[in-house]
Amino acid sequence: MLDLCKHKNLIMILESAKLIGAGAASIGLAGSGAGIGTDFGSYILGVARNPSLQQELFKICILGFALCEAMALFALMMAFLILYG
Repeated sequence: MLDLCKHKNLIMILESAKLIGAGAASIGLAGSGAGIGTDFGSYILGVARNPSLQQELFKICILGFALCEAMALFALMMAFLILYG
């Protein structure tokens, strides 16, 4: 009886650790949102200061957006792998 109780406690601890780990991995999604906001905010400020560089700044802005979004997808993938892997 005592071994069964210890086994149930161990399973509960492992499930709790999985949920905590997935929550910690999903913090990267908030950082990505802040990065994307900063990226486009800087683009708007740059175009407001020098409109002739709009096309060049837009290319850099899209590259920054893609990198931020990729980091968000990696964080989401890690969270799902921790939960369901």
